[in-house]
Amino acid sequence: MFASKAGADTDPDWFINVKATPAVTVEVGTETRAFTARQAEGDERDQIWEKQKADFPAFAGYEASTDRIIPVVVLDPA
Repeated sequence: MFASKAGADTDPDWFINVKATPAVTVEVGTETRAFTARQAEGDERDQIWEKQKADFPAFAGYEASTDRIIPVVVLDPA
């Protein structure tokens, strides 16, 4: 998941909540699944972020709109 907030200068509220309580449930199709959320760091974050920008170029615009590093959240099955 990408805490872009469309390039705003602050993190979205959901990201703050997930950092505080990383046990999350996510709807995948018609199923609800349990995950543990964690913030990607370093090379892992950079690789995921670069792929996201390549697949969805609007994210490059979000990055250009802010000085913050946009957080990338990985969901690991619980």
